[in-house]
Amino acid sequence: MKVESKIFNIITVFFFLSAVVYGWWAKEPVGTVALILVGGLSLIIGSYFSFVARRIEDRPEDNPDAEISDGAGELGFFSPGSYWPVGLAAAAAFAGIALAFFHVWMIVFSVAFVLIMAAGLVFEYHTGRSEH
Repeated sequence: MKVESKIFNIITVFFFLSAVVYGWWAKEPVGTVALILVGGLSLIIGSYFSFVARRIEDRPEDNPDAEISDGAGELGFFSPGSYWPVGLAAAAAFAGIALAFFHVWMIVFSVAFVLIMAAGLVFEYHTGRSEH
């Protein structure tokens, strides 16, 4: 996570410096505010990655002397036959259309649809606590 935090912190500095230069040069407040907000968002992500990097052990990506074989092994479990991502994508598309046309009944329905699909994706393999 150290590499990612450095990247986002560099991006943060770039956007804040760009906001200063743009504000001085263009004297246009909307673009300056947009650059400041983008810098703030990248600061949030960079801070989160820095926080996580302090709490976990170094990954092979964080070690400059690491070999390719250090990253070998299982990366995690990815469901090969899950239809939940397709449903979540459809729900997100429906939510986007609902927001674009600003039909309140569609927005309510699509938000519920997105929440159901996201919960299904997250809890697909959750079987509850085992009582042993």
